[in-house]
Amino acid sequence: MMLDNPRSPKVRAVAKLAQKQRRMEAGMFLVEGPQAIREALAHRPELVVDVFLTPGAKDRYSDIVQLASSEGIELSLATDAVVDFMADTVTPQGIVAVCQFHSVELETILATGATHLVILHEVKDPGNLGNIIRTADAAGANAVIITGDSVDVFNPKVVRASTGSIFHIPLVTKADLSVTISQLKDAGIRVLAADARGRDLVELRSAGELAKPVAWMLGNEAHGLSDEAEALADVVVSVPIYGTAESLSLPTAAAVCIYETAFAQKA
Repeated sequence: MMLDNPRSPKVRAVAKLAQKQRRMEAGMFLVEGPQAIREALAHRPELVVDVFLTPGAKDRYSDIVQLASSEGIELSLATDAVVDFMADTVTPQGIVAVCQFHSVELETILATGATHLVILHEVKDPGNLGNIIRTADAAGANAVIITGDSVDVFNPKVVRASTGSIFHIPLVTKADLSVTISQLKDAGIRVLAADARGRDLVELRSAGELAKPVAWMLGNEAHGLSDEAEALADVVVSVPIYGTAESLSLPTAAAVCIYETAFAQKA
């Protein structure tokens, strides 16, 4: 049976997951595009509630069909109009999914002997949040911790920007910053706050500080970290600028800090 009515209750319920309040009520979020859905099915199939795709997408993404089948997940065929209505993007790729929220407790992460963590505090831009989650995943960080009034990690734009990494790396959501930092310090993990006015990152690397257990704290795109947040850190660190650029974007600064730590710890 094919879903062909964009106004049906089932289709409207999926479309409403673009709204934060509805996501919170349902405990579910929207996943769009073949790459993110492929990663969900491959790495966290237990989270996948529904997959909707057009007949054309079913032909194009035979690997996704096979993955879903191997996990016992039934696919629902839908018309282009229905998938377009469900999707948050202007030009969807003929496939959307609904997944359950997922997060872990920081205690669980620390119990594994974590040595490389990323704290995102008051990050407002969904593209930035998703991009940094993707970078942390690629660099082999142990978890990403979301604190303060950051954008909802299950916002469709965050999910898209993570390109599937949201299903790879553990996420600690809705965490309190001061409690988080206290737990990290108790576990012997140094908290490094990234800010333009801090100690030179190269100096820190040369001193071997990045090879030790580290948690990077990164703040708001426009205002950075507050004085109160920085005061909780062990060290405030800056990424040096050798040219004439006024500053680095948050995702770029995050990538430098995260990868410098990965290089130091893997050496």
